[in-house]
Amino acid sequence: MLIIPIKEGENIDRALKRYKRKFDRVGVIRKLRAKQQFTKPSVERRATLQKAQYIQTLRDKENQ
Repeated sequence: MLIIPIKEGENIDRALKRYKRKFDRVGVIRKLRAKQQFTKPSVERRATLQKAQYIQTLRDKENQ
């Protein structure tokens, strides 16, 4: 459970904005969606390698 302390006199909209930001950083939704179905460890490794290769090509293009 996420706890957001609200300071005295703080606007509720600002506190909600902090809550949403913290919720996104924790990655609750991503974890729930990942647990909905099982993926083999080899498939996960392959996906991370492909993502790393893609990012590397983008960085190589940027440096040229």
